[in-house]
Amino acid sequence: MKRNIAVVWGGYSSEKTVSEKSMAGVCSFLDKGRYNIYKVKIVKENWTVKIDGDMYPVDKNDFGFTHPDKGEKTRFDFAFIIIHGTPGEDGRLQGYFDMLDIPYSTCGMMASSLTMNKFVCNNFLKNFGIKVADSLYLNKDTEYGIDDIAAKLGFPLFVKPNTGGSSFATTKVKTVEQLQKAIDIAFGETPEVIVESFISGREVTCGCYKVKDKEVVFPITEVVTPNEFFNYEAKYEGQVEEITPARIPDDMTNEIQRLTRRIYDMTGAKGIIRVDFIISGNIPCLLEVNTVPGMTQTSFIPQQIAAAGLNITDVLTEIIENEFTRHE
Repeated sequence: MKRNIAVVWGGYSSEKTVSEKSMAGVCSFLDKGRYNIYKVKIVKENWTVKIDGDMYPVDKNDFGFTHPDKGEKTRFDFAFIIIHGTPGEDGRLQGYFDMLDIPYSTCGMMASSLTMNKFVCNNFLKNFGIKVADSLYLNKDTEYGIDDIAAKLGFPLFVKPNTGGSSFATTKVKTVEQLQKAIDIAFGETPEVIVESFISGREVTCGCYKVKDKEVVFPITEVVTPNEFFNYEAKYEGQVEEITPARIPDDMTNEIQRLTRRIYDMTGAKGIIRVDFIISGNIPCLLEVNTVPGMTQTSFIPQQIAAAGLNITDVLTEIIENEFTRHE
């Protein structure tokens, strides 16, 4: 019997628009001969599943739905989480599915919560020798001085939501006069803000997944953009050149792939993750860990899977079946 796969998308942040694109990508990649595919939208107002163009409510008690015409209950066997940001990337949905004993595609609750918080994650990994940018953490109750931040981190610097992604509300700040506005913009997206020193270098990203006794690290992608940084327009509106494999020496490729594997293990990851770096001089510096990486047709992970000579449908099937095995 075919298992029911819920492709869970939406979310509570500005990344909902990106999530919808990733949902479409995942639905096109999944093996429809093996699984029944359902699109489940989770937003603050409601949870719904789309069936033949109509939306039906999802029962949060058992993660299923009742077709009003047929009157029969359908329960989902697996959640393919493709919500970027809260509640799909920060551990909230993971905890819910754990309580229902429903397998899912991403990292568990603890790893998701850790990696979603950029400041905590980077400082956690820094303790293990991973190079990261100098940074400061702000919340709504933090007393801070603009001049103090400028003196500590210098210019240029980055201001970004601490628990956001897709470069929403992220600003590259070049002068002290621009700093307060950038902080206000970031606070408009999330209640926590991270201010980071600027690291000049070549930006690259590397994907990885593990199943059973198998470990796969993908070819590295180099990110080149004429923009000030790899912002939303560069990521999703084509203002970027993405080169896979990256034009870097073999020893640097090996080092970044080694660090990606190490970060995967240290954070307790599962499923596919993507780790972003800046190569400064000859040193890879961690930017962030993505546990729900984009899965549009042109996203990094599909590019890297293709460059590795793998079939993305087979990769996603492998991850899904591995989780079913873990739950037996």
